[in-house]
Amino acid sequence: MFDQTIRPRRLRASDNLRRLVRETRISPESLIWPVFVIEGEGIYEEIPSLPGQYHYSPDQLGRMVERAHAHGVSRVILFGLPAHKDERGSSAWDENGVVQQGIRKIKALAPEMYIVTDVCMCEYTSHGHCGILCGHDVDNDKTLEVLAKTAVSHVRAGADMVAPSDMMDGRVAAIRRALDENGFVHVPILSYAAKYASSFYGPFREAAGSAPAFGDRRSYQMDPHNGREAMRECALDVAEGADILMIKPAMPYLDLVCRCRQRFDLPVAAYQVSGEYAMIKAAAKAGLIDEYGVMCESAVSIYRAGADILITYYAPELADAIRKGDIG
Repeated sequence: MFDQTIRPRRLRASDNLRRLVRETRISPESLIWPVFVIEGEGIYEEIPSLPGQYHYSPDQLGRMVERAHAHGVSRVILFGLPAHKDERGSSAWDENGVVQQGIRKIKALAPEMYIVTDVCMCEYTSHGHCGILCGHDVDNDKTLEVLAKTAVSHVRAGADMVAPSDMMDGRVAAIRRALDENGFVHVPILSYAAKYASSFYGPFREAAGSAPAFGDRRSYQMDPHNGREAMRECALDVAEGADILMIKPAMPYLDLVCRCRQRFDLPVAAYQVSGEYAMIKAAAKAGLIDEYGVMCESAVSIYRAGADILITYYAPELADAIRKGDIG
């Protein structure tokens, strides 16, 4: 016979009670929505690999702002698709580059919107790798110079935060130094601290036009087998001046979200990447799952693991779910 006084089910008896005793609390303010800005005019096109997500030319970003406002989303991270690519990715730091145009347009339409920018070279280089090449290898230290220039150009255009995703050694320190030297000591760095060489990025590479022309990114992105190494990467970024640490992808690496949360006092972000989103969409379209329920449950799992911030393509829908009380 079990002890009649111990009945955990008492706290599951009603919806009001279940909401009262939830251990994981989620707010729409913790959501960041990825947005793809493409060079040109009059472009508003759904991305085939990411149903419900769009390419916006700068003049069409009002559509994104309206949708964000309608759902209560006030934070975005911008990715750029330039018209011109070269070996060095020079359009990345052009003052009139596509992301810089996008920042200024959003700030003109919605000054209160908080803009994070992805800082990497893969969308801007003709070879699709995340840095400057020396032969067929990415030159770490030469890449630091262009990453720093890119970050400064984003902030000059009005970005509120920069997020280096390249996985070069020392890039947080290089960007912090460049920002400080240019008077941007107040601008935080969200570091892609542990970014894995993941198969879950496939839809993003189509959406951002950033697939490498040869080889792969395993010499700079992390081996999925390694967890302790992720904590070393996080510790290095903390020492270099990162303000927020990110684990990417999210759900396949929840153990590392948890370990990062337990070890470091900085805010922890997780990126529910394109493949995670696309799989839910595809399974729902095939009638195999309840999309809304899986969307909610997957987000809760990421927060429960320890994330304070979630970057997700489902940000508008999740903000609605939180307000309805279905999660959060």
